[in-house]
Amino acid sequence: MDIGQLHFLVAEGDPVLSDTLAGILGQLGATVITKVPDGHTALRHFDNGMEPPVDIAVIDLALEGMDGLELIRRLSEERCNAAIVIVGAQTSAVLLSVETMAVAYGVNMLGAIGKPVSAPRLEALISNYLAPVNTPPHSAAAGPVYSFAEVGRGLQAREFDPFFQPKIELATGDVKGLEMFARWRHPRYGVLGPGSFIKALDDHQRIDFLDWSMIEKSAAACRALHDQGIPLAVSINVDQGTLAHPQFMEQINACLARHRILADYITFEMTESAVLTTDPHFLERLLRLRMQGFGLAIDDYGTGRSNLQLLARIPFSELKIDRSFVDGAFKKQAIGVVLRSCLNLASSLDRRSVAVGVETKQDWEFLQGLGCTYAQGYYIAKPMPVEDIPGWLKEWHEFF
Repeated sequence: MDIGQLHFLVAEGDPVLSDTLAGILGQLGATVITKVPDGHTALRHFDNGMEPPVDIAVIDLALEGMDGLELIRRLSEERCNAAIVIVGAQTSAVLLSVETMAVAYGVNMLGAIGKPVSAPRLEALISNYLAPVNTPPHSAAAGPVYSFAEVGRGLQAREFDPFFQPKIELATGDVKGLEMFARWRHPRYGVLGPGSFIKALDDHQRIDFLDWSMIEKSAAACRALHDQGIPLAVSINVDQGTLAHPQFMEQINACLARHRILADYITFEMTESAVLTTDPHFLERLLRLRMQGFGLAIDDYGTGRSNLQLLARIPFSELKIDRSFVDGAFKKQAIGVVLRSCLNLASSLDRRSVAVGVETKQDWEFLQGLGCTYAQGYYIAKPMPVEDIPGWLKEWHEFF
């Protein structure tokens, strides 16, 4: 990153402090610096028509007219891509809360600094700046949304297939498993993600149609890999209602027998909200699965309202940290604090932790430093058909 090519905005009402901040930026190599005295003037400089566009804004919380908090909210509403550094005379606890609020608004926060601002601290935050890029969505091509009847026809025609994303052990770089993602190979629109078909199934309470198709095909894919000398485990997302069905244990055991797969090679993933229940019948089902050797993972952890006492009593084997607490956590102090808390919880419960949404080398290295067990995300690989796994494995082993 060439700091001299970036446009910095300094929003500070005190002329002396404004000059000081601009001076520090100049010492760090910045050449394009705009100074504004209040929040309203600052907001005008983020308009899409302003040239050059603001890359990084250093914003004082106590701005006149529109303070830093309101400015953050307005930038969120305008979907501003600029990176933000907050400065203020408040306590570290308050500044951390400001970061948390800004991240919740979706603002690209580099961090917050207490006054007086030091050059090393400001330089450390600026070094985390990544220019915004237009990246494709994480799901497959969206396409149109289909009706229940259309999705049903696609399932009957066996047009739905599992795609698999590798799960890597951070300490060693070893591939430890694959997570399944349902994809629809539509004859007209190509590969479609869940946005095209999940709602129709959910509205008719027939997610189990998709679940059983993916369980069967994932077990077959697992066997195909084993036959090629690639004994990887597979994680399968399932709906709570599918697991709760009275015939589930009988059906899953029959499926494993057909494909000659041990229960140890299958992990069922459920959302945090689904597993946090006091229903004794469902808890019994989870216990039976674990006692038989299946893995259980809590997916999207951190997005629900956890009952920690109940969470500690659920026999899950993996805690999957939601991507919102992973992507860019290395440069966002507030998110990093939450991520550490999640990882510490998994460790204290003697569970494996899985970070989802690892997008960059910085994410990978940050998670390594925190002691996270596994990682998966686009930095490692996109979800792929099972037939692509052997070739990808060869490339990964050459790379790592």
